[in-house]
Amino acid sequence: QVQLVESGGGLVQPGGSLRLSCAASGSIFSIYTVGWYRQAPGKQRELVAAISLGSSTNYADSVKGRFTISRDNAKNTVYLQMNSLKPEDTAVYYCNANRRTVLGQILDYWGQGTQVTVSS
Repeated sequence: QVQLVESGGGLVQPGGSLRLSCAASGSIFSIYTVGWYRQAPGKQRELVAAISLGSSTNYADSVKGRFTISRDNAKNTVYLQMNSLKPEDTAVYYCNANRRTVLGQILDYWGQGTQVTVSS
């Protein structure tokens, strides 16, 4: 069983920066694809950024050029660097890890979330 713990959220002014961390219970990020999702008040969860095993990345249009996802396998940690933050970035941010087994089973795990609030 995989456990993920997010940290690094907080209150920041518009234009500021935060770095979120997602720490895994084991050495899983070398074999799992990882994504950051967020859920704002009154809205559905959405994908913010993802990184593949080959380190290719995808970003939501709303965060392109501002957010960067990265992985440190030695530390069993995935990061989301968030720059030029806007009030509309306010949400609970969740880390997700998933992979497909050789038998076709999809393994999917979520962290508990960390609150990001962008406000003056």
